[in-house]
Amino acid sequence: MHILSTLLLILPGIFSFLHLSHPDPNQSIYLNPVITANMPDPSVIQAADGFFYVYATEKNKQMPIYKSSDLVNWTFAGNAFAEGGRPHFEPKAGVWAPDINYFNDHYVLYYAMSVWGGEETCGIGVAIASRPDGPFTDLGKLFRSNEIGVKNSIDPFFIEDQGRKYLLWGSFRGIYGIELAQNGLTIAAKETMFQAAGTAYEGVYVYKNNGYYYLFASVGSCCKGLESTYRTVVGRSQNLKGPYLNKNGESMMDNKHEVIIHKNDSFVGTGHNSEIVTDKKGRTWMLLHAFDTSNPKGRQLILQEILWDKQGWPYVKDDSPAIRAIAPSF
Repeated sequence: MHILSTLLLILPGIFSFLHLSHPDPNQSIYLNPVITANMPDPSVIQAADGFFYVYATEKNKQMPIYKSSDLVNWTFAGNAFAEGGRPHFEPKAGVWAPDINYFNDHYVLYYAMSVWGGEETCGIGVAIASRPDGPFTDLGKLFRSNEIGVKNSIDPFFIEDQGRKYLLWGSFRGIYGIELAQNGLTIAAKETMFQAAGTAYEGVYVYKNNGYYYLFASVGSCCKGLESTYRTVVGRSQNLKGPYLNKNGESMMDNKHEVIIHKNDSFVGTGHNSEIVTDKKGRTWMLLHAFDTSNPKGRQLILQEILWDKQGWPYVKDDSPAIRAIAPSF
């Protein structure tokens, strides 16, 4: 009788272990990173052809684009700008932090131009294309830092809300927003500018879900290899313009937030996330970059499932990037 009781107590644990060790054979498993090439500051879109396209801070003076049907297996699809067609409003600058969108029958790509230390003259521009893989035609700058009155004006993010188009941006000098003209290609008026978050953040992204606006951003150092302290944070608001608060009701204007993606033994510098994508099972996913501790040659592309607690807050399993996990379903 004693042996039977003991078996009844331990069998559920054994079955649970076996389930985790041997997942459903019908579920695909993926490994991070999903792109081992240097892919900082990713932005993703599902195009009219059904494929996903991811864009990253430029490589070799161009902006790489990769293509995938499942967010896991990617192939190089070309560069956003043809030879001689890249933006040039900021001399000797890199083309950073793309943000890809589709409206008005065009793929619309916002980007930053900057050099390290150039926070006074860096700025944000826009380009358009008829295809997601380009080539994109540059339409030039929307504004520079010294024109808009915000230092380090980089890391653009476009959002449409209540019939109006907005651009949010910023990097450690405050996160700001401004209304755009209906074509999305110029600002509406400087007077529409607002501040959404404080000076701890860059790489902003806003996701609307269940009555809240979730402001994702990155804090810390992005680009120091294995010494990078980058991590992904979030706050939420019932209004696009804020206030964005953490779980304790403290404001992101005061640099208060929830950290949702920390480093782990495999990945450090976990930040600058992409847009959230929902798969056919209703699971939500984002891409972000990180340094692989076993091969820190660049900021590689990480795929991460975003979970939601009962209070509607996003989180990730183990608070850090997945190493091996069940893949999305598309």
